[in-house]
Amino acid sequence: STTHSPFSNAALQHDAAPNRRDDKNPPNDTTDKMRVYEDSFSGQKIYPGKGKLYVRGDSKIFRFQNGKSESLFLQRKNPRKISWTVLYRRQHKKGISEEVAKKRTRRTVKNQRAIVGASLDVIKERRSQRPEARAAARAAAIKEGKAKKTESESEKKANKAKNAASAAKGQAGKIASKQGAKGAAPKVQAKSR
Repeated sequence: STTHSPFSNAALQHDAAPNRRDDKNPPNDTTDKMRVYEDSFSGQKIYPGKGKLYVRGDSKIFRFQNGKSESLFLQRKNPRKISWTVLYRRQHKKGISEEVAKKRTRRTVKNQRAIVGASLDVIKERRSQRPEARAAARAAAIKEGKAKKTESESEKKANKAKNAASAAKGQAGKIASKQGAKGAAPKVQAKSR
């Protein structure tokens, strides 16, 4: 007259008759083999006759190899942060043989493509050019750039001189204030009078 709680170990045991071996019933490999469970916390193997079973209030079953892993589970410790657990070792690549760990890397093959403004033939031609010819072309381009720059600068100077002369003519006719001579904005005249 013992009462079984739904959360006790007894509730998990089956009331079936034990396996009997006699001449009529030869041993069966599938029924005779005991199952090896995995620790819910550490991930290690629990062999038959070993370990603890913990049933939570929501009827979820947890199996532990020993009191150590049970205690850590009940303390809500993260097995990924505890170095001896399988989860930690897998995450940090411990104990994996080197052959499995090495993966073949794919080599990228460079493909030459045309760029906007230059066809593939032009690019290949430039690549096959001798360094001396390339240096000479670069020097010519630099010389041309410098000539353009000096030309534009001389043009700017001429324009500046012209503008200064015309501004001086315009200023000569007016009586300019001291502030106006310094470059201040002209005084706005009142329009209402």
